[in-house]
Amino acid sequence: MTPSLLVRINDGIYALHNPSGLHVGNLKWINGQWKFKAVGYGPKGDVIPGGGPLTDRHNTPFAQLDEATIRTHFFKE
Repeated sequence: MTPSLLVRINDGIYALHNPSGLHVGNLKWINGQWKFKAVGYGPKGDVIPGGGPLTDRHNTPFAQLDEATIRTHFFKE
């Protein structure tokens, strides 16, 4: 079984983790759509908004919060 990449924070925010478990961003409900917000971490653990391994995908919109679509879009497994 494939582990879930999405972890619910609240009704409008889901954390996105890559297949190895690293937090790479959040999906936020903004103006009627889900938007991906990339997150990276500095050497001292400080959060870098818009950074990280998926920085080139920051602000990617999704009509639905569908894990299979999100997995296919972000990760080639």
